[in-house]
Amino acid sequence: MGNIQRKLLLSSVALASTGFVAPIAMAQDATDMPPAVTDEDSRELDTVTVTVSTGTLLRGVSPVGANVLSIDQEAIAEIAPASSIDLLARVPQVTNTFNTLPTALGNVGVPFPRPNIRNLGNAGSDTTLTLLNGHRLVGSGALQSAPDVTTIAPEVLGRLEVVANGGSATYGSDAVGGVINFITRNEIDGIEASYRHGFGDKYKSSDASLSLGKVWESGDAYITLNHTNNDEVYGRDRDYVQQDHTSRGGDDFRVLNCSPGHITLGDINFFLPNRLPGENRCAETDFTTLYPEQENTRAFANLTQSFGESLVFDVTAYYSDREVTNQGGGLLLGTGLSGSGLITAANPFFQTIVGEPAHQVSFSYDEVFGTNTEEFTTNLSAWGITPKLSWKINNSWNLTSSLNYGKSDNEILEPKINPALQAAALASSNPLTALNPYDLSQTNPAVLAALRDYTTGGVSEQELFQIRSVLDGDAFELPAGTVKLAVGAEYTEESLDAAILEGTRSDPTRYEANPSREITSFFGEVLVPILSEDSGTGSLEVSLAARHDSYSDAGDTTNPQVGFNYKPIEDLTIRGSVGTSFNAPSLNDSVGGADLRYQIIPVSPVRAPDSLPTDLFRPTVVVAGSNPDIKPQEADTMTIGFDWAPSSGAFEGWRTSLTYYKVDFKNQIAVPPILEPAFFLTPAYDSLYDINPTLEQVLARAGDLRVEGLPNIATVFATSSPYVVLDARRINLGSVETDGLDFEVSYLHPTDMGAFYSSLGGTYALNRDVTPFEGASASDGLEFGVSRLKAVATFGWHADRFDTTVRINHNSGYDANPTASVDGFTTVNYYAGYDLPTPDYVDELKLTLNVDNLIDEDPPFFADGDGFANGSTLGRVIYLGLKAKF
Repeated sequence: MGNIQRKLLLSSVALASTGFVAPIAMAQDATDMPPAVTDEDSRELDTVTVTVSTGTLLRGVSPVGANVLSIDQEAIAEIAPASSIDLLARVPQVTNTFNTLPTALGNVGVPFPRPNIRNLGNAGSDTTLTLLNGHRLVGSGALQSAPDVTTIAPEVLGRLEVVANGGSATYGSDAVGGVINFITRNEIDGIEASYRHGFGDKYKSSDASLSLGKVWESGDAYITLNHTNNDEVYGRDRDYVQQDHTSRGGDDFRVLNCSPGHITLGDINFFLPNRLPGENRCAETDFTTLYPEQENTRAFANLTQSFGESLVFDVTAYYSDREVTNQGGGLLLGTGLSGSGLITAANPFFQTIVGEPAHQVSFSYDEVFGTNTEEFTTNLSAWGITPKLSWKINNSWNLTSSLNYGKSDNEILEPKINPALQAAALASSNPLTALNPYDLSQTNPAVLAALRDYTTGGVSEQELFQIRSVLDGDAFELPAGTVKLAVGAEYTEESLDAAILEGTRSDPTRYEANPSREITSFFGEVLVPILSEDSGTGSLEVSLAARHDSYSDAGDTTNPQVGFNYKPIEDLTIRGSVGTSFNAPSLNDSVGGADLRYQIIPVSPVRAPDSLPTDLFRPTVVVAGSNPDIKPQEADTMTIGFDWAPSSGAFEGWRTSLTYYKVDFKNQIAVPPILEPAFFLTPAYDSLYDINPTLEQVLARAGDLRVEGLPNIATVFATSSPYVVLDARRINLGSVETDGLDFEVSYLHPTDMGAFYSSLGGTYALNRDVTPFEGASASDGLEFGVSRLKAVATFGWHADRFDTTVRINHNSGYDANPTASVDGFTTVNYYAGYDLPTPDYVDELKLTLNVDNLIDEDPPFFADGDGFANGSTLGRVIYLGLKAKF
């Protein structure tokens, strides 16, 4: 940490002698916005032009061959998302969040949802690159390095751009499925304030923002403060969350860990307290959160100042502090306050059924601790600063430099019942230390307090440091036009100080790791005009970009990309691109994760075909966590498509875009399927296990790691003979080859009554071939459990004082398995805004109404553990807002 901060101070000296131009240009596509937009994302200070772009190094041009999806400031205001992840849930290409309720879980592994274009998988890092003004954000969480996109408040955004194509030739790692770029507002002049209140069935939220800004002849500055909070919603608060599906011919997923509980003898259940045959099942989802309580405080600041005709200095800074409170770990993860285990006649509270010496008990601690008493908390804070300097060398060439620093502090706590102490209390023969599962109130209060004084979780501090310089300009002239060139270099440091927590709540044991890495990168891009508009055959331009990254821990990689734009006529552009991309393993996945450990399973439920029946009762040793031998994930990407926007004639006002994409994703980082029945029958997995292992074999495989619940691995061999050691560390497994279509059709019709507009955009998956490991046969990844079509239709009207928009979001249905299907899910969101008359001292006063899920549609039924699939929602929620500018 100290090393990075020292370099941060030293690098500020270098920054003063060079410069940076914030990334780029206007988007080509507009899937979810009115076609008529106002662009305030570029400006001119004296004679130095500052622009912002996504997907290219070149100033003033759009990325060649790319399909850029854009939501502008006006559309963002109409959608009125509480956070940036909620905004991404309106973009069909972000397939894992679209038409869902993105939910932060009380889970140390995945504490918040991460956007995933093309749904290519989620390792500790991400296959979708998220940027703020073209720069990386610091990672968050304890066991991952992906950024928390809720760090940036929607109120500061001037535009969101999504490039659903590989981008490693420009940005390096993570840009496999695509790039998401949050572009902040260029300037604010005066005072802006807004407040929005939301209410629905057993739900309330609030969103307040204040911005102060000033524009002067040579620059500007502004700061925006934002605070949001919302209530929690439990599974019991929404009727579509169900676990008992017997009335529909399905299974009952409710649990036996209830109050009162159960005794299980053989395959017969006896409910307490009468110990009679029968069941008293309860739904865990009733007492866990469908949507957590959240509070988020955010700030963003920007300062821009030009110095004469050749220099522009710009600095942005952000801060976010978010607290998420779940009851339990979310749906299907339980509350943590239930118990089960074997109790024998040695326990003084033992109650026999038919004279048996032991039986299984299942129970809940609700009768002694109450319901909804255990809060899984996630605290995420992050801040960053990015100073930039742009030097206009002459009328053509610019030298731009930037420094980017970010830091996050993260804590995820999962309070639970101590499992080892619970097992010991069930086995105890002393009434003062034994647990009475039949009537918990009769247990010694000191024992109950000790059982409850337990937590798991994780904490981390992550840092990101980057310094970057780019030289770009007009290289030379060709008959068809000017050749543009950009070259640059970048140095990056990433560090992760993380600890997994396990033990008492006041002083848990910390299992620490502090990996770090350095990355040196060189990159360039050239844009060559081949044919001019006067050629008689249309215009053609070709771009070539390439980037070389050298990692201190993951080796070297070079990724090129070629793109073209061909315009046979003025209103039609045919475009395409082909390239390679990669995703480096996260620090936690590779060089030293805090979760590297042995896990001991007391039995061996998955065994080789030739195992003995008695092997079931022997322990299994599992090696879990990070893996220093892991390799980067790689991809070959390709797109081809067209944009047609007639400027005159019968189709004037229409715009049509169609893109075919293909991604061949290899070396996918995943956990080996050690619990699959076919695991021991697959030769590719032979190196991942040893049957009847010795202590020496286990140590040779992974070393003297910590053991969950035991002093060391030798203890296991001193008291038992394990059947198998399974290596479940994250490794490179298999590939995904997917292709599909992105599409958009929009129409704008101005009239004397205002502008009417409509659009239909989305994505459709054609194929998805999944290969579980190298050499295996591919399976159809779309056969079960995948919605092929995700689309949004927009209809709106903008008049002088009034504007209104209807957005219809749709996920197509799918087959869940050979005998069950899931219906499609469609939600309708409504917006209306009215500009109120204002006194002279008020520039703008606007009243807004948003209704999410206007028709109160429930997600489709599916007979699994929570009763729904293919989307999620809070139900109908109404938001009333007021915005003022002074």
